[in-house]
Amino acid sequence: MSRKDWDEYYLDIAHAVAARADCTRRQVGAVIVNADHRQIGQGYNGAPPGEPGCLTAGACPRGRFGSDVVPPGSSYDTGPGSCISVHAEVNALLDAGGRAACLGATLYVTDAPCDGCARIVRAAGIARVVTPQTLEVSPS
Repeated sequence: MSRKDWDEYYLDIAHAVAARADCTRRQVGAVIVNADHRQIGQGYNGAPPGEPGCLTAGACPRGRFGSDVVPPGSSYDTGPGSCISVHAEVNALLDAGGRAACLGATLYVTDAPCDGCARIVRAAGIARVVTPQTLEVSPS
């Protein structure tokens, strides 16, 4: 029997982290690992601390208004369907303590980052992003 490689191992952890997400539509988890294979941050998508999340009845604008007001594919950042959640990648970066901790690190995330998160991940100095999709294409 062989053990999992680092990418498989940390993607499994990201999937476990995703189970804490309070979004009714998508559960995403993220884990940041430094060059020594030590976990330095983790996060899942959900409302900011102390604020009602999507699992609170009526708190999710997209669920509250329905597709007649919020058409599929509409912006998550503006308009009547603006999302109240902070994305998993951003929560993991906050947990890690910022750019100094993240320089050269790897981000494991259960789904490909959106454009906004991809910019923030690059700005934080993350060197590599691994998703289930990238692992299927080119495992390390």
